[in-house]
Amino acid sequence: MTVSALRVLVDADACPVKDEALEIARRFEAELVLVSNGGMRPSRYPGARIVVVSAGADAADDWIAAEAGDKDVVVTADIPLAARALERGAAVINPNGRPFTAESIGTALSMRAFNQHLRETGESRGLNAAFTGADRARFRGQLDLALRRLAQVT
Repeated sequence: MTVSALRVLVDADACPVKDEALEIARRFEAELVLVSNGGMRPSRYPGARIVVVSAGADAADDWIAAEAGDKDVVVTADIPLAARALERGAAVINPNGRPFTAESIGTALSMRAFNQHLRETGESRGLNAAFTGADRARFRGQLDLALRRLAQVT
């Protein structure tokens, strides 16, 4: 299946599914772009394009948001970045396999703000759920589905 116009843009610094993203992107002949503030070993991800941005807090997010388009799948756990990528027409998937959509992003942004408030007031310690094998499997399925949908549009 040749669909070279497709890309998978990964917010890579803390992404636990880079290997899975590379495998699935290869299957669709989509370009995989790993975006980070540094520390990526290109030899670990042969065939992936590694983009190293400046060390600014949102530099990777800004690069991805500026690049994202309607032939891209963005992989990120960052909810504000997900909202920006959706605005640009990209499909967006959390590394745990949960897609962000135009219908769900408002609730996700609201919950993020609420949880931040709870952390700031000491009502919550802000612990994240552990990443599981089920999350990894759900991610693989959702990325495959997103690329299939984009390939049909091409």
